[in-house]
Amino acid sequence: MPRLGRERFSLRFPPGRGTCHTVPGTVGAVTYQSFYRRFRPQRFADMVGQEHVSDTLRNAVRTDRVAHAYLFCGPRGCGKTTSARILAKALNCTDLQDGEPCGACESCLQVAAGTSMDIIEMDAASNNGVDAMRDLVSRASLGTAGRRKVYILDEVHMLSTAASNTLLKTLEEPPAHVVFVLATTDPQKVLPTIRSRTQVFEFRLFAMDALTGLLRDVAEKAGLELDDATLAAVAKRGNGSARDALSALDSVAASGGVTDTFDITELASAIGRRDVAGLLTAVDRAAERGRDPRQLARDLVEVMRDVFLTHMGVPRPNASDELVRALSPAASTRALEVLGETLVAQRDAIEPRVVLETALVRLANPDLDASPAAIIERLDRLERLVRAGVVPLSGAADPSLSSDASGRTRGASGATAGPTPAPATDPISSSDTISLSEASDSAGVVPHETAVPTPAAA
Repeated sequence: MPRLGRERFSLRFPPGRGTCHTVPGTVGAVTYQSFYRRFRPQRFADMVGQEHVSDTLRNAVRTDRVAHAYLFCGPRGCGKTTSARILAKALNCTDLQDGEPCGACESCLQVAAGTSMDIIEMDAASNNGVDAMRDLVSRASLGTAGRRKVYILDEVHMLSTAASNTLLKTLEEPPAHVVFVLATTDPQKVLPTIRSRTQVFEFRLFAMDALTGLLRDVAEKAGLELDDATLAAVAKRGNGSARDALSALDSVAASGGVTDTFDITELASAIGRRDVAGLLTAVDRAAERGRDPRQLARDLVEVMRDVFLTHMGVPRPNASDELVRALSPAASTRALEVLGETLVAQRDAIEPRVVLETALVRLANPDLDASPAAIIERLDRLERLVRAGVVPLSGAADPSLSSDASGRTRGASGATAGPTPAPATDPISSSDTISLSEASDSAGVVPHETAVPTPAAA
């Protein structure tokens, strides 16, 4: 059998199923390129959701007013490193077009392929020592084949104090051909002296509309046929991060377009109905479908926030009329507080699901929660029942009279006075039980399973 030489073998995928990468001398060695790498923006105009950054950088390149150091701050997956690479490409492009890199010259092709010697990327999280910064500073003064040498330092807040001070000296008096781009997700940990020597750009989380539009464009380019509901669900899983959303889109593409159909409003509705059993059943059903308890808590916070804002006069799409009626302002406020505490507790919990279930039971049954917020919610519910006429007000009970189990009344001296006569009108009779449900609907109150305490008759 003849031996394989250095030939390059390749396989073809259907449209939208990824890019084929092969290794010389191997058969079938294929590497799938994820969407967030395959569809990474290559020009300032391609960036979505960060126009306040891309427009400023393009104008700086066009007018030759590029600063010697930038600090890109913002959450992960929002385009900080991508913007730095586009800036480096534009600074070394030999055929600049209105501040945009041409994408066709040798320098642009090298940057796109990751082989450019003019761009040095360093992860400050793994190179946070002073020796690494000294090596960087010593190399910064060396010349470069291109027009500018661009240093991209990711997670710069992870640098030690000594390393930050070493970098600071170069930022004060940088070589004319060097541009520093520092990226961080926690700008508060960056030394103020470093921040003061850079131009700071704040990157934002993507709005749902912008993220859904980005996913729609990527899906069309990748040959995926997904409806708007699926794209909205994928965008929601991204939590404002383009990279996370595109990773979720990768999962949808791998599963053939199948997405998780669990409706988070099931949990919110069960809380409004005070249905503890239904609530735990919904959590169990979500766990069977592989839903992360932390993600469930985050999704439920969004629903409760929409209900709260609707009560405050700002209608929101996830707040249905049924939820708004079932969850009072006090209930939605307490839900946001409890779920916020739950998200914090889930970070270090061995079993995040137990933490979530405990919190949900407290929300569905305020009687099991002795916190001031739970007491306020119970009082608020009782007041609404009184205003609706479900629980009528009556006179105060005579403290000198008390009834034993047989219904006989004992006076203050302990003598039995015989059976206590029934009041002319029972405060809550069997007929009132029916009106409880009817009046609760009109007042926006969901009847509790336990009976409301009845004031004693005068």
